[in-house]
Amino acid sequence: MQAAMGASRAEIARVQALGYSGWIDQQMAIPASQSRWDWLRSKGMDSSEYRNSQAGFDSCAWKKLINSPDTLRQRICFALSEILVVSIEGLVNGGGWKAFAAANYLDLLEANCFGNYRDLLQKISTNTAMSLYLTYRGNSKYNPVTSALPDENYARELMQLFSIGLVNLNQDGSLATQNGIAVESYGLEDITGLARVFTGWDFDLTGGNTSTPDYHRRPLRQYPNKHETGASSFLGQTIPAGISGEEALSRSLDIIFAHTNVAPFIAKQLIQKLVTSNPSPAYVARVAAVFNHNGQASGLNAKGDMKAVIKAILLDDEARNLNNTQLPYFGKVREPLQRFLAWARAFSANSPSDLWRIGDTSDAGTKLGQSPLRSPSVFNFYRPGYVPPNTSIAAASLSAPEMQMVSESSVVGYVNFMQDIIDGSRGGNDLQADYSSLLALADKPAALVAEINLLLAAEQLSTSTVQTIQNAIASISIGTNNAERNKYQRIYAALLLVLASPEFIVLK
Repeated sequence: MQAAMGASRAEIARVQALGYSGWIDQQMAIPASQSRWDWLRSKGMDSSEYRNSQAGFDSCAWKKLINSPDTLRQRICFALSEILVVSIEGLVNGGGWKAFAAANYLDLLEANCFGNYRDLLQKISTNTAMSLYLTYRGNSKYNPVTSALPDENYARELMQLFSIGLVNLNQDGSLATQNGIAVESYGLEDITGLARVFTGWDFDLTGGNTSTPDYHRRPLRQYPNKHETGASSFLGQTIPAGISGEEALSRSLDIIFAHTNVAPFIAKQLIQKLVTSNPSPAYVARVAAVFNHNGQASGLNAKGDMKAVIKAILLDDEARNLNNTQLPYFGKVREPLQRFLAWARAFSANSPSDLWRIGDTSDAGTKLGQSPLRSPSVFNFYRPGYVPPNTSIAAASLSAPEMQMVSESSVVGYVNFMQDIIDGSRGGNDLQADYSSLLALADKPAALVAEINLLLAAEQLSTSTVQTIQNAIASISIGTNNAERNKYQRIYAALLLVLASPEFIVLK
C-alpha cells in the first residue's frame, strides 16, 4: 500500500513469494505499458477537431493509474507529478493540443522516475508542458528599448519547489540556522540571474507546425537570437558569457543539483508521499544519504539515483517496522485519488470499452476533490508542511499535508462518489469491478468484512469498527427472492463502510 496504487490478492502473493526487495526489483523491471500519448492517438484524438479540447486526457491518465501492471512505477510517477507540478488547466498559448501536452508530461515522468533526478530536471526543463505552465516558452533576453526583463516564473519555482526549497536545510531535513534564525537558500538576485538562462527556449517546429500535436513530444529548441548571452550569476556561482543556451542550461542545473539542500528536500517529500507525513530526522537523513550517493563503487550518476532512493524509503526500518503502526504520529492520510485507486486495484476494475469514462474528478462536493494533473496551482493539491489549524495535530507540532484537501463538502462528496463508483450501474462511468471473490462470502458478514479489511485497510480496522460494519451488513437480508441482488447490496455496503472508515483513510 505504500509502494503501489492498491493491494490485490495476486500482488500480496507476489510480495510474499519474492520478498520486499525482490518485489521492488521485479516492479522496476516491468516494461512500460502503452503510453498515454499512444492511447490518445489510438482513439483518434489527434484529429483536428480535438485540437482545442482536453478530450481524452482524463481517460488516458486514469487507465494507467488503474490498469497498468507496473503499480510501483505509477505510484512514483504520481508522487513526482505532485512535486514537479504541471496542471493541464494552465497549458495556455501553446497552439492547442492540451491533452497531448499533458499526456506527454506524465509519460516523461513515468519514463524517468526510476532514472536520475538530475536527468529528470533536465528533461522537465525542456518539456513543452512545463514551459507553458510556468510561462518561459518564448522567454526573451533583456530588451534595452522597452526594459522588458526575462520571465522569472520557472527560475523561481525550479529552486523553490523542484530542488532546494526556501531555506537551508541540514541533511536530516531540519532547518540549518544561524543564531537561531533560518537562512534563505536563495534571494531575488538569484532568481533574476537564473531567469537569464531560461531565455531563447521555444517549440521545436522543425519540419512542421502546430497543426498536429507532434511538437509537444519533442524537447524545446534553443533560439540563439532570443537567448541572453551575457554572464548569469546565482547561488554564488556564475555561468560565463558567450556560451550556448544549451550549455548554460546544463551548467545551471549542475549548480542547482550540487546544492546540499536537494537530497533532504526531495527525500523528505518522497517519504511523505509514500510512507509517513512526519518521518523522523534520522529517517530523512538515511534516505538523503542514499540520494547523495547510491553506494555504487563506480560513482557514475551516484547522486540522485531514484531506484536507490525509492528502495531506501520503502525498505527503511521506519517504513517496515510494524510497531510503528501503533504510534499516533506515524502514517499519512490517503489522498482521495489513492482511496479510489485502492478500491479499483483491489477488485480489478476495468473498462471493457477501453474508454475509461471517469472524467475530471476535481469537484470536492460531488467527486474526489482531486484528479490527475489537475492541481489548482504549482503548489500541488496541498503543501508538504501543512498543519490543520486548531487540531491535536497542530498541538503536537505535527503536519498532515493531505488534510489541506479536507472540508465538510469533500468528506461527503468522496463517500457519495465512491457509493456510485462501487455499484457499476450508477454514476455514469464505465468501470466494472470483479466482485466474484466477495460474492462467495456475502452470506457470511464476518468473512466478507475480513476480506475487505485485508485488501483495503491491511487488517487495521479496529475491533469496534469491524463489529459495526458486520452488524450493518447482517441487517441486509439476503432472503430467497432476488438473493444475488441482495448479496451485491451487502458487498456494496461493506465496501463503502470500509472506504469511509478512519482506519482505512489513514494509511499506517
